[in-house]
Amino acid sequence: MTMKHPQHAKWPQLATLAKRLLPSLSLLACTGAAAALPPLYVDPQSTAAIWAVNNPSDGRVTDIRNRIANQPGARWFGGWSGEIGAAVGHFVGTAWYYGRTPVLVAYNIPARDCGQYSAGGAGSLQAYRDWIRAFATAVGNRPAIVVLEPDALPQLDCLDAAGKSARLELLRYAVAQFAALAPGAYLYLDIGNSAWLTPAEAATRLVDAGVAGARGFALNVSNYRTDAESNPYGVAVANALRQRGLEKTFVVDTSRNGNGPNGTQWCDPAGRKLGVAPRVNPAGSTPEMVLWIKSPGESDGCAAPAGTFSPDLAYKMIYGY
Repeated sequence: MTMKHPQHAKWPQLATLAKRLLPSLSLLACTGAAAALPPLYVDPQSTAAIWAVNNPSDGRVTDIRNRIANQPGARWFGGWSGEIGAAVGHFVGTAWYYGRTPVLVAYNIPARDCGQYSAGGAGSLQAYRDWIRAFATAVGNRPAIVVLEPDALPQLDCLDAAGKSARLELLRYAVAQFAALAPGAYLYLDIGNSAWLTPAEAATRLVDAGVAGARGFALNVSNYRTDAESNPYGVAVANALRQRGLEKTFVVDTSRNGNGPNGTQWCDPAGRKLGVAPRVNPAGSTPEMVLWIKSPGESDGCAAPAGTFSPDLAYKMIYGY
């Protein structure tokens, strides 16, 4: 059984319109408002959507389908994705055909997650360069939102001097590839959450990673900090960048921040709740988008292996218990 979009009859017309607007959309990624992007893409192959299709008689399925699976969310790409050009190209191409903007996460930096629950990444510096170049090439001129390497900058401190230098070089390389090969992409460098780095330190790391060539930065990915914490923090980081001559905007992951954090617990804490639904905000807003970058119901690595969809986690997150 395949999931069908309620507007499937309009897809050919939307595809034709998208093709006509493609040059303008590519230019907007560099100069215009995010509000001009096509609507966000709902991934029919998200883990929540697949679970809903495979469990039609489960008593939780209606809530999980309506509250999570039918919301626009990000798809994460890493070593599990197979040939990255084909994987990214298919995902972006499908969204483009239907006149939608996909959200993608590049998550393959060497020494990822400091060897913790999401350890892994490309096996060498050159392997990562090849991987991220193929990623950007596959996005091409089509509109897309890309979050670059969650935690890679906040976790610099777990690396030695050589490792820090190499990681920053890889991030600068990635930014350059998207600028050259994917002019339609809105690229955001992840910089952690409001409880991690001071705004000044966050700005320093972003500058060192090449944020000058990106759209901006991403906050609260896979975390639980409230909008009341994240939004002022994002403004403070943007102000620190402005003092260095850079005008940058930001996006916030609101997928699981409805109840805020549970103290210092970050790994599948109890009592968390969905945040506001994904949307592109009006021009000039801060943040310019709120996104569901972490898919609600996917484990942090404690309730189940990291990234595994748990209907129990998802259902409790809908109701906040």
